[in-house]
Parts: sequence; structure tokens; C-alpha cells
Amino acid sequence: MKKATRFLSLLSVLALVAAFAMPSAGLAQKTRLGFGGGPEGGTFQYFSNGIASRLSRMLKDVEVSNMASAGSVENLRRVNSGEIDFGISYSGDTYLARNGLLTNDTKKYPNVYAMAFLYGAPAHLVVLEGSGINQVSDLVGKRVAIGSPGSGAAASAQRYFSAIGLWDKMKIEFIGYSKAAAAIGDKLIDAMWVFAGYPNSSVIQAAASNKIKILSTWDAGEKGGAFTEYPFYAPLTIPAGTYSGVDYDVKSFQDSALWVANKNLAPEHVYNALANIYTKEGLSYMVKVKSTAKSMSVESALTGIVTPVHAGAQKYWKEQGLTLTPAQMGE
Repeated sequence: MKKATRFLSLLSVLALVAAFAMPSAGLAQKTRLGFGGGPEGGTFQYFSNGIASRLSRMLKDVEVSNMASAGSVENLRRVNSGEIDFGISYSGDTYLARNGLLTNDTKKYPNVYAMAFLYGAPAHLVVLEGSGINQVSDLVGKRVAIGSPGSGAAASAQRYFSAIGLWDKMKIEFIGYSKAAAAIGDKLIDAMWVFAGYPNSSVIQAAASNKIKILSTWDAGEKGGAFTEYPFYAPLTIPAGTYSGVDYDVKSFQDSALWVANKNLAPEHVYNALANIYTKEGLSYMVKVKSTAKSMSVESALTGIVTPVHAGAQKYWKEQGLTLTPAQMGE
């Protein structure tokens, strides 16, 4: 009898050990997803970390890991290969990548699908009051700072000014934002180009020391065909009063930072992610993570997207009453 009792006790202990050794049913069902952000301290990284943290906390069956990245193009390549599931990339890079038109890279990246618009980076074209430069065409022969060599700002400037026939008619200066803000005050340059969210600190810097004007870039770009050639650019207005002394609305254009996903990621994961973030609570949370997220809304969710939208995202946005374009439908 004692032997039988000891045998049963041993079986109980072994069963208990086995139970602890096995993962729980809840953990076993967790799907682990990777989210590519950007350099530490950058806007991309704030967004990816914020979204990943909330989804991991709010969705029982998903754990999302935020992953540092060099930014837009690296995210595109890693999402395309399936190395990561989510990423943040500019609409322009997404469009160019899908069509094999990235700088020095003719490979096509067809597995990157858009989910939603996050925020926009608009063009600022800053000149001094009294400079005699009143419209974009007045920049012929002028010294224009367009950003550091190899920067996204410089690339956008080359696209825009080439499309409207001014690139070879200006004196291009590859100068970063803060140096340009000082240089325009010293009249070492005639204009500075900034391609970033507003209010931008360098434009604030320039306006603090000088009376500035910000030129409208939309009308000249539309007339010159820039937005036909580069359909990922979308119109945007920089509101009056954003910068000191600029008491009028500025008609500009923006590239859009997009939340993207691998084509083969299960539609329910994309759907559930959007359904969690694009709620009143989710959007309020994102604004606390980064004030730039104020531009996120259901109404703006398809802004600037000119490439196919993921099937899970298509379902969600249609349920929210949005209409997708043929390009967004992948037609």
C-alpha cells in the first residue's frame, strides 16, 4: 500500500513538473511581430515604439517588438523580405521602391503594402522679407540651401525643382537646416528649403532673427507637373501664425509617413492593429507619445497613399466609410 502511495505521489510530482515546463495555452498562441521604426530619438522611432507598446498591451494574441532602424528605405527592404512585419516609410519611398526607382537601386519591392497615413512632412521655402523673391520662379540665379548632401530634404528639392525646370537655374547649396537658418540671416543665401513637419525649429530660428516670408510651392508645382510626375506628394496648408510674422496660410505639399506591412501578414492582424490604434483612446495615446500624431485620424487615414493598401486595412477603412482609389485597391 505504501509503495502504491509513493508511486502515485511520484506521478503527481512528475505531472506538476511537466505542467510548469510546458508554455501556457495563452503564451503558445501569441503571435510575435516585428515593427521597424527609425534612428533613436527620431519621429519614426517614437511612433513605432508607441504603437508596438500599445498593441502588445491591448491585443491578447499579439506581441509586437519595436526595432531600431536607419529609417524609411531600410524598413521597406525588411518589410518586403518578411524580416519584419510592420514598418514606417514615406509614401514617396514606397512608391519609388515598388516601381524600381529608388536612387541607385532598380530592384522592385512589391510586398510592401500601406496601412495608414501617420503624419506629413511639408515643404517650407523660406526667404527674407524685402528680398524681392515673391514666388518660386523668382529663384532663378539665387542661392538656395536645400539641406545636407544625401538628405531626404535635398532629394525632395531636386525632384521638385527639376520637375518645374528650375534645378539647373539656381545656385544650389547643400547646407543643413540650422546652418541655413543662420546663413539666410547673414544673407549668405537667398532662400532655404526645409522638408519637415511644422512648426520646424530651424524655421522658427530664422523667423526669430529676421522678417521672413514662406512661399507657396503648391501652385508652381502643380503647373509644372511635379505632382503628376511624383503622385505621392499631397497638398497641405501651413496655417497662418505658425511662424512669427507669417500671418497668412501657405499652400504647400507634403510627403506622407505611412504605416506599412508585409503583403503576406495575416489580414486579421492588420485589421485588429488599426482597430485598436484608430479609436478615440488609441489616438489620444499616440498624441501623448508624440504631438505630431495630432494629424492621425480616421478621416485622414488614406492621405498621400498611391500604392496598394493591405487587405486587412482595406476591410477596416471601408467599414469606417472611406473610399479607396484604384491605386490603393491594387488595380
